[in-house]
Amino acid sequence: MRERLTNWAGNITFGARRLHRPESVAELRAVLAGADRLRVLGSGHSFNRLADTDGDLVSLAGLPRTVEIAPDRRSVRIDGGIRYGELAARLAAESLALHNMASLPHISVAGAVATATHGSGVRNGNLATAVSGLEILRADGSTAVLDRDHPDLAGAVVGLGALGVVTALTLDVVPAFELRQYVYENLPAAALDEHLDEILSAGYSVSLFTRWTGTDIDQVWLKRDAPLTGDLFGARPADGPRHPVPGMPTENCTGQGGVPGPWHERLPHFRMEFTPSSGEELQSEWHVPRTAGRAAIAAVTELRERVAAVLQVCEIRTIAADHLWLSPNHEQDSLALHFTWIADTDAVLPVVADLEKALAPHGARPHWGKIFTTAPSEVRGAYPRFGDFAALTRRFDPQGVFRNPWLDAVLDCSASLRGKTPGNR
Repeated sequence: MRERLTNWAGNITFGARRLHRPESVAELRAVLAGADRLRVLGSGHSFNRLADTDGDLVSLAGLPRTVEIAPDRRSVRIDGGIRYGELAARLAAESLALHNMASLPHISVAGAVATATHGSGVRNGNLATAVSGLEILRADGSTAVLDRDHPDLAGAVVGLGALGVVTALTLDVVPAFELRQYVYENLPAAALDEHLDEILSAGYSVSLFTRWTGTDIDQVWLKRDAPLTGDLFGARPADGPRHPVPGMPTENCTGQGGVPGPWHERLPHFRMEFTPSSGEELQSEWHVPRTAGRAAIAAVTELRERVAAVLQVCEIRTIAADHLWLSPNHEQDSLALHFTWIADTDAVLPVVADLEKALAPHGARPHWGKIFTTAPSEVRGAYPRFGDFAALTRRFDPQGVFRNPWLDAVLDCSASLRGKTPGNR
């Protein structure tokens, strides 16, 4: 019987004929030689069919770990299967750091980069902006090596797995640093409206959490290098450790209370030694220009009763602009509205559609790895360089080995549309 394989949340059952776990690039090349369709599965943390295929599915988790620090200590070359938690520990041992991390350190670096996954901070680009080089195994068995000076790099970094298999990446690194994490509770809605930019700029990384049961913000998580005392625009310091979702175990979260700690133990919200639960949530996220942040929050407020009924928690963060073709932060400083839903697709999808309609006037771009139902033509229209990306995929993969119906819809390959919208199940 064929192995039943699902994504992290369990809302997607993959249709692959076979799952391969090569332990070397040579084994991977042999798998690719025998495949007519192939997709790469990272840590399975996408919530739509981006990684799905009816051909061959490949996990790179078994590749030998590679962490090669450059002689000038400004970059590191890594393998395509390593996860952020593993990499962070190796870098910290060398007194080096990444500029940012996502909420979970459990996700694969290559998968996060390919979908422009991010942390937070008004001056911090998404995780893909750290990439200065890629090594991509193409369908014909050749390897494309792109460095920072290569004209294709900006198009290939957030590549959605459409160009080939990323077997190695080179990332910029910085000297290791310490941060303090503070949690504040009950930020008044008036303070959010009047001081939004100041609040979002109050730390190296700032996250606002709300369940939309009211108009106030439930929690503000600040990560910064300097001590902080007193209230925060009317929000009070938490009197103990907190989890973003009330009632969940706080021991799963990274250190709080302003206690200094290394960058990789403060930037994520959750500890690496904590194994995330599976099948208990769905996720959606939209990015709007920071200049439209207040209007976007107000638009969600109008729907808050609908949203709250199917929501676990919403996180609001900022991301700095970049030049990557398919980054939701392409040429715009962004505010991201991230929704962690209950695990009920049928109940969640109508609310997702309502949010998309409300956020569309504010230039919303959906996260590539989350649930969305926006029409492919609208998604394409949100990216000035999308036509260049589509041409790049045809040049790298003319036979469409790395495509699937989800990508065909986004790329406007009409022969394989099959009537599916890209974010739906």
